[in-house]
Amino acid sequence: MTRVVLKLGGAVASESIGLALAHHAAGDEVVVVHGAGPQITAELRARGLGTRFVRGRRYTDPAALAVVRESLVAVGAGLTTALGAVALHLVGDEIGLAAAPLVELGLVGQPIPCAPAAVEQALAAGRITVVTPVAVGPLNVNADEAAAALAAGLGAERLIFVSDVRGVYVDGGVARELRADAADELLAAGAFEGGIVPKLLAAARAARLGIAAEIGETAVVA
Repeated sequence: MTRVVLKLGGAVASESIGLALAHHAAGDEVVVVHGAGPQITAELRARGLGTRFVRGRRYTDPAALAVVRESLVAVGAGLTTALGAVALHLVGDEIGLAAAPLVELGLVGQPIPCAPAAVEQALAAGRITVVTPVAVGPLNVNADEAAAALAAGLGAERLIFVSDVRGVYVDGGVARELRADAADELLAAGAFEGGIVPKLLAAARAARLGIAAEIGETAVVA
């Protein structure tokens, strides 16, 4: 039996149901952590809420946090329904998902490795656990970082990032394997931008903890 954390991007969450079910059918313990990027962006725009950045990172005020949480919970509920009776939806700030506040960014936190009792109980009962990544506070957290923190806290053997990209592109092609140190160097050199950045950071952190981390077709190793 392998304990697997699947991080599903908001753009592909509904399309990744089969992967979660396949791992569960194979006897794996499955934790799904999902994003809601497109949904959050659309809802913020619809409500006329502006975006403020501090050193390149989004600032979250109370109004924005309400939209973030609402959008994430809706995506998590939809995923759980699509997965069927085997799935259990858990919202992070209700089960003790931990994060260190990043006050300069408003209501934002840096996820801390933890093993919420509700997740452990659900896995012991044979359920697929769908975790909505909102930290206690509540605090807005990056879903990729939350997935890595949960994988570390729960002692998962695998962390798989599923998104709308094939993997990590290096020198014009998808790298089959990328060492964590090389990822750090490429990130420091500004070789990547956008959503791949937090995924690489989280995958490198997980790899150094002995967790098999994968971003699409790319394995990130220590």
